[in-house]
Amino acid sequence: MTRILPRAAQAVALPIVLLAIWWWTSASSDSFYFPPLSQIVSTFPETWLTGGSHSRLVTDVLPSLARLLVGYTSAVVLGTAAGLLIGSSPTLRGLTEPVLEIFRAIPPPATVPLLVALAGIDNLMKVLVIVFGCVWPILLNTVAGVRAVDPMLTDTARSYRINGLSGIRYLVLRSASPQIMTGMRQGLSIAIILMVISEMFAASNGLGFTVVQFQRTFAVPEMWTGIIVLGLLGVTLSLAFQAAERRLLRWYFGLRQAHRQE
Repeated sequence: MTRILPRAAQAVALPIVLLAIWWWTSASSDSFYFPPLSQIVSTFPETWLTGGSHSRLVTDVLPSLARLLVGYTSAVVLGTAAGLLIGSSPTLRGLTEPVLEIFRAIPPPATVPLLVALAGIDNLMKVLVIVFGCVWPILLNTVAGVRAVDPMLTDTARSYRINGLSGIRYLVLRSASPQIMTGMRQGLSIAIILMVISEMFAASNGLGFTVVQFQRTFAVPEMWTGIIVLGLLGVTLSLAFQAAERRLLRWYFGLRQAHRQE
């Protein structure tokens, strides 16, 4: 508990300072595009919380979050599975590496028109955009993690007849998990960006759609509240991911802590 409080104070100190600076510098603003923070804050509840089950928190934030989670989870499963196969086979890696580099270099927003033509404008298109953008860092980090498995550990596991699915579960996945989690962390940031971008094209709800609608109707304070909601969503997901990472990789962080104390 004594360690958690100082860390929490450090985490919130800079955001509080930045908000205070924003509040103070914008207090006397008469700019149409940069209203005072006090006006944005007062607009927030009416914009997102009023209406009960018909509030924008329900009709826009929840659909966006659902698309994000479906697309991100699909990318994690696909990227990890493909990364394990490719990383374990030098032949397969040699065949697929040039293609992977080509696809990784394509900006995901550039695929939106193609995916609209192939999958229409419903939720499937938005999920596919997220999957296409997120899968590459997960896949490539998984490949790198599998390739970095200690050969001595592999030989030891083989001598104890730990192979097949058991070898993948207890040796390969465990050894590669720090790099897999790094790819998943990168993929999560990309997923949030692509969630917004995909909803800016032929959508009828979602955070991206709502922010663009506010911008087009010159509802500037409401537009700023949408940006704040996106920031809060990103922070919440990042904290949840860090908590899960700490739990899943507690052996790894414990090992690093032991090395620091030597």
